[in-house]
Amino acid sequence: MKLLLVNQSRDRVDKAWLERWVRALSRVLARRKLGSLGRRELVVVFVTSGEIRRLNKLYRRKDYSTDILSFVGPDDSTVGELVLCMPVIRAQSKRTGLSVKGELGYMIVHGVLHLLGYDHM
Repeated sequence: MKLLLVNQSRDRVDKAWLERWVRALSRVLARRKLGSLGRRELVVVFVTSGEIRRLNKLYRRKDYSTDILSFVGPDDSTVGELVLCMPVIRAQSKRTGLSVKGELGYMIVHGVLHLLGYDHM
């Protein structure tokens, strides 16, 4: 799978870590027959709190900053797009007790599962 990283925020993102995490996730999903990321592209975008709030209001009609939004890709060449907000993820990591990278990884898994058609129960 190809990872396309777009950073529109001031947050530093460890691209090598993110690529390793997504490759490992892809292998686990395939092994468990939960879906295949294959050779498709996953777009990961990091935005500010204000931007994710704007997107959350526009697409979900919820007027607050959220951790992640997922958007299905336009065709079979892409898995889709994950839009993440590091300030929200950092705050959540304090509440959950996970490291920031652990919380970010959890959000990526969460978002990819949405892109593969899984939803909250």
